[in-house]
Amino acid sequence: MRRFAFLALLALLSLAWSVPASAQRMSPEENARQSRKAAKKQQKMLKKSNKKQRKAAKKYEKAQRKANRKANKDLQKRRGR
Repeated sequence: MRRFAFLALLALLSLAWSVPASAQRMSPEENARQSRKAAKKQQKMLKKSNKKQRKAAKKYEKAQRKANRKANKDLQKRRGR
């Protein structure tokens, strides 16, 4: 059992050492690219949520106008009778 564990550990360590060191570090250009990508994604999500919020506000205002028209119409009916 110890021999198997030792071989498994040796295999994992040899695999870890075989990965080049340059692949583990991020270059400044790559970092900048990922940063720009993340900022662009954030802007896109912000724009989408703002659009959704504007749409909801317009829908609410429309419902309010409709309710006011209905209330005014009902009030005129009651006054006319």
